[in-house]
Amino acid sequence: MEAEYDFSQGKRGAVEPIAAGKTRITIRLDDDVSAWFREQVHAAGGGNYQSLINEALHQHIEQKHEPLEATLRRVLREELERVGK
Repeated sequence: MEAEYDFSQGKRGAVEPIAAGKTRITIRLDDDVSAWFREQVHAAGGGNYQSLINEALHQHIEQKHEPLEATLRRVLREELERVGK
């Protein structure tokens, strides 16, 4: 390192402040999951894969999920009606 560099006014931490309403976390994803999101961003011509993951999580939260038991009962009823039993 050269002697003329002056870091006396330097600050530690992130260069960009975290936007309001966002929380920085560390998360471990499977390699294939992160690769898929990165490929989607690349295929779209650019963007941020983390934003895409965030959007996918928002969509999942907003969906009304039917419990598995209710799904099985509904499908069984539909199939039994279809075969006439």
